[in-house]
Amino acid sequence: MKKQTATDRIRSALADAIVRGEMGPGVVLDEASLAERFSVSRTPVREAIRQLEAIGFAEARPHRGAVVPNFTPERLTEMFGVMAELEALCARSAAERATPSDLEALDRVHADCADAARLGDIDAYYQTNLLFHETVYAVGGNSFLAEVTIGVRNRVAPFRKAQFRSLGRLLKSVEEHQRVVDAIVARNPDAAADAMRDHMLVVRASVGEVSPTLKS
Repeated sequence: MKKQTATDRIRSALADAIVRGEMGPGVVLDEASLAERFSVSRTPVREAIRQLEAIGFAEARPHRGAVVPNFTPERLTEMFGVMAELEALCARSAAERATPSDLEALDRVHADCADAARLGDIDAYYQTNLLFHETVYAVGGNSFLAEVTIGVRNRVAPFRKAQFRSLGRLLKSVEEHQRVVDAIVARNPDAAADAMRDHMLVVRASVGEVSPTLKS
């Protein structure tokens, strides 16, 4: 796992606060106050805000800085609906194209997810979870689909991480992954797509448990 930079730390903390509703719509992301809060210069704060803008977690205002956008339950449901269909396509393709070595790679990363879940390590699980999904994308063999899926995933990534704070969510996530893996191994495209779609819709519901204002 790569070392976290000051920018990474600030971006993650701000995204988490936004997801939890601790920083509501319209709150100004003031560089000076945030630099003081995180005990850093303005440079990493500015870069963190720029990265948040890139995924829709901050809205730039000309000559007035950036503010927290308004995430509604309806908007988030729309975002996860698209995410679910893209991930389902990736899983379907993986079931159709996986080679024996692909299945071994998928099994290894799934085992890593299970280890992190048993330890209750949210940060480790988040990273291995990303790798699990990226492995499914890669196994599917459609680089354009993978690129589009990752682009959408980046926009919902803070919500996907936040859901792991829901009680028992890590182990449940592993169980959902297992159904995806089983369907891919069985070369059952329909079952793989259904399992992945169901998994992503559970993720959406779990976000509502850690951020009641976004409950669907």
